[in-house]
Amino acid sequence: MIEEVSENPALVGGFSEDESEEEEVAEEASRQKKGLRVNCLVVHNSLTVLLPAEPPDLHIIHQRIKGNMEVLQDFGVKREEGRTRQEYLALLRRDMAAYYSYSDFLLKKLMDVFPLPELINFLEANEVPRPVTIRTNTLKTRRRDLAQALINRGVNLDPLGKWSKTGLVIYDSSVPIGATPEYLAGHYMLQGASSLLPVMALAPQENECILDMCCAPGGKTSYIAQLMKNTGMILANDSSAERLRSVVGNLHRLGVTNAVVSNCDGRQFPKVLGGFDRVLLDAPCSGTGVISKDPAVKTNKDEKDILRCAHLQKELILSAIDSVNAASETGGYIVYCTCSITVEENEWVVDYALKKRNVRLVATGLDFGKEGFTRFKECHFHPSLKSTRRFYPHTHNMDGFFIAKFKKFSNAIPKAQKGDIILALLSCLGLLSQAASPAEAISVPPMAPFSLLSGEEPAVEAASPLPVPDTVMELQSKKKKLEGSKVAKGQKKPQSALKKRHSLQAQRRPVKAGQPSPQVLRARVPTRKKRRVNQNEQ
Repeated sequence: MIEEVSENPALVGGFSEDESEEEEVAEEASRQKKGLRVNCLVVHNSLTVLLPAEPPDLHIIHQRIKGNMEVLQDFGVKREEGRTRQEYLALLRRDMAAYYSYSDFLLKKLMDVFPLPELINFLEANEVPRPVTIRTNTLKTRRRDLAQALINRGVNLDPLGKWSKTGLVIYDSSVPIGATPEYLAGHYMLQGASSLLPVMALAPQENECILDMCCAPGGKTSYIAQLMKNTGMILANDSSAERLRSVVGNLHRLGVTNAVVSNCDGRQFPKVLGGFDRVLLDAPCSGTGVISKDPAVKTNKDEKDILRCAHLQKELILSAIDSVNAASETGGYIVYCTCSITVEENEWVVDYALKKRNVRLVATGLDFGKEGFTRFKECHFHPSLKSTRRFYPHTHNMDGFFIAKFKKFSNAIPKAQKGDIILALLSCLGLLSQAASPAEAISVPPMAPFSLLSGEEPAVEAASPLPVPDTVMELQSKKKKLEGSKVAKGQKKPQSALKKRHSLQAQRRPVKAGQPSPQVLRARVPTRKKRRVNQNEQ
């Protein structure tokens, strides 16, 4: 709403003096209820000044959010006549974007992932920082001794939970946690609770060869070394040489001696080195699960950022799978994780990897967390995605995280079929009908057109964990061709017993008078001659 004020000395710099204060208050209250913002345009002596809009009343917006939530939960009873659900949802999204300072794009994404009551809890949890957690370095000390040393320095702490044997949660401290003598001696590492979970899912064993493809700043790498008791070999790789400085510093401080640091592009890693027992891929993502740490994510992400991250993640996960040796006696596992909660960066990427490589999903070994999506909007994913795990700040009091664990059962790379591109396009356009059973459902992620534009073809997922090799099929087809050629050359196939019986009956039938059968006569002539010859010989 724009108000033009005429040239009048009494009107310069404000509203008319004739307007009463009560009318101004009533108008402003009605505008706030309707969710409107007012810009006042003041014109004086050919000078135009655009006054800034007044900040919205957050208390009124919050009350309106609660009211719309109640209406949407019981829409048939509490809705106003003539107003649709889409109008209520649009108003609710606008109010939440203004109240929590989110972009409209990201809020739409979150409304697709969470039900409305859970969405409010998620947004509220992002306004509160997560608890400070540390991980005990068992290469140098024990958790009990570390806790006692920190308590003596005035730190209030508790064990992180039953699921972790090394974690401690810090409530408050009279000394800087990142500058204590214990920290400088490498007795613990400042690490979020959610970043402990991927290493626990990887479950590294002693004397294995493990690749951490995106290792910076080194928290997960040092945890792997700790579980391996400094045996075997860890290749800590990252594409950023600058971030590797912190990795080297942390590994030296924590006393890790079985790690080798490399600076390579993870997408080209199978060409450099392969044959690892296990691979951990903490892929770069949009960071929608760590909004409490980086509030700028609320407004600086758009659709292009999500698609760019998803495309990079697809390339990295294929590279991680190709770096693993399926014939490993103790390993053959890949753990994929992100600190994002969008489906495009998690379930779609995992479903894509299932189609492109000979891998299957296995249990993560974590006894808590929510199951991954097997259906999202119009898309159907592989049923095994139930074994993936999602973690949220409002339910687990940790950063948003996604974890999937693969088992590689063959080093061969399946070839894509020509019809897969057409199926992918039809599925994305919604032209394929629903299958009769979940096993027959064609699950093609909506990211397929994006990958097709980049020259990648989605591969068909193997129906069984151990597919028949192509060489065996070729040998079987050659054997059939040889058998057919032998029959064609004159080798008669053995007749069945039923056909033999019918032919003997036809030979023994008497020939009717007037209907001579030349075939029967020809067949009987030699038998008569043989009988006469036998009689003469007798």
